Amino acid sequence: MELGIIGLGKMGFNMAERLRLAGHKVVGFDFNKEATAKLTATGSIGVDSLEDLVKNLAAPRAVWLMVPSGDPVDQTIAKLEPLMQKGDTFIDGGNSNYKDTQRRHAEAAAKGFEFVDCGTSGGIWGLREGYSMMVGGDKAPVERLTPIFEALAPAKDEGWGHVGPSGAGHFVKMVHNGIEYGLMEAYAEGFSIMKAKETLNLDLVQISEIWQKGSVVRSWLLDLTADALKKNPSLDGMEAYVPDSGEGRWTVFEAIDLDVSAPVITESLIRRLRSREANNFTDRMISIMRNEFGGHAIKKS
Repeated sequence: MELGIIGLGKMGFNMAERLRLAGHKVVGFDFNKEATAKLTATGSIGVDSLEDLVKNLAAPRAVWLMVPSGDPVDQTIAKLEPLMQKGDTFIDGGNSNYKDTQRRHAEAAAKGFEFVDCGTSGGIWGLREGYSMMVGGDKAPVERLTPIFEALAPAKDEGWGHVGPSGAGHFVKMVHNGIEYGLMEAYAEGFSIMKAKETLNLDLVQISEIWQKGSVVRSWLLDLTADALKKNPSLDGMEAYVPDSGEGRWTVFEAIDLDVSAPVITESLIRRLRSREANNFTDRMISIMRNEFGGHAIKKS
């Protein structure tokens, strides 16, 4: 089967390579010409324009977008639409808001195009391990694209599925990322507590390796944590600054709208926001209040 991929970052390139190895034709475009040249060198087709990407695909075409959420998705679709034909399919494999996805699906359908949303997890390890894919959209295009999903997944019948109508794939991926926030925060807090217990002189690398086998808290995330600790046990040279992709926020907003209590995911998001504050005002406010009511000492900078 043929697939066009727009956005040849690490994940997009690895997806293209996994598809090529499975025998699929891949045509890729990126504004970074080094990325397109690398794709060509590995046996796929790297092109320098969207026009060339479309020309190198036979109808009905399928184009997978691996671009940042928001306006970049809309802009890319707007540039592609005049080049494509009715019956062609857009696949948004990025972390788009599911509400935007539902709007794009309706707009595409009105013009005769198919639109599929695919929440994609696997990061830089997807080439080797396969990708977990949560697919939303109409039944017909999803069935037609099944060989693509099977090739990208860990196995043909594992790690992917058609989870519902338009927007469902991105909604499930949003919740997936919210859960990821909570898991990461729990691991981080646990290891921080053990590091703070200096009298026991705990070896965090050893403990992470013990937990990897047989423990209730074992996971792939723990495996990655153990590998990272081996490389840098003291986390030297790193700042306590944690960005967020936006999906944790969307998960919290949805929980509020649905009257679902989600304190762990919410607090993990707040902790990420707080990590970006240098000498944050909130903590300084608490310090002066403690000083006012109890005479507690204030630590000067």
